Amino acid sequence: MLHVDLYSFGYHRSGIPRDTSGNGGGFVFDCRVLPNPGREARYAHQSGLDNEVREFLEERGETAEFLAHAIALVERTARAYDARGFTHLQVCFGCTGGQHRSVFCVERAAIALRELGFHITITHTEREAWQ
Repeated sequence: MLHVDLYSFGYHRSGIPRDTSGNGGGFVFDCRVLPNPGREARYAHQSGLDNEVREFLEERGETAEFLAHAIALVERTARAYDARGFTHLQVCFGCTGGQHRSVFCVERAAIALRELGFHITITHTEREAWQ
């Protein structure tokens, strides 16, 4: 079964995570197109793991549309990679600081991919900065 490595990251902090699986490549989705809860003081010390931030993003239709397209592309690729005997796929979601939007998107992608039976690893690369 294919192993999917999901990463959230900040463009202004660590940058795009390097693929250490040996496959090279994968996907990088830029979540900066989504509304930024980090611009509101009440969410500044929260992350995409917090209910209030999740609700903020879920209330905006563009978030669901963005995720539907990104996850559909990843699902299709993951199934094809699995059928061809690939062992890993790296999928990265980035936003400005790697705290809100990218974290939320990784968590949603993980739910969808787990439902398909793929083994998932989640890494929030900026976690130390926002905890």
